[in-house]
Amino acid sequence: QVQLVESGGGLVQPGGSLRLSCSASGFEFGSYAIGWFRQAPGKEQEGVSCVRPNGENTLYLDSAKGRFTVSRDNAANTVYLQMSSLAPDDTGVYYCARRSANICARFPGAYDYWGQGTRITVSS
Repeated sequence: QVQLVESGGGLVQPGGSLRLSCSASGFEFGSYAIGWFRQAPGKEQEGVSCVRPNGENTLYLDSAKGRFTVSRDNAANTVYLQMSSLAPDDTGVYYCARRSANICARFPGAYDYWGQGTRITVSS
């Protein structure tokens, strides 16, 4: 069955960096776009980024531009989210999800399978 498993979260100090991984299985990974979303405490889920099968990617969060980079390794069935200059506002649970197509979309409803999430806490 389709599975998406996030890893790489944890506690990091402001200004620090983390790399999240999303390991996928159970489907033809190279045919689907993969998105990253996050949900901060008390806030709605928001789109962070998305990467198409060919590596073309989009950052949806204005606050992430210049700090976050999304990439994928189709041979390893894995998508990465490299995050730097992390701030307390980046705290939350980060999810990866499979887009039900090979093009990206910003909204959660466009994604059909989700991982369980990995928690990031940015705090000193």
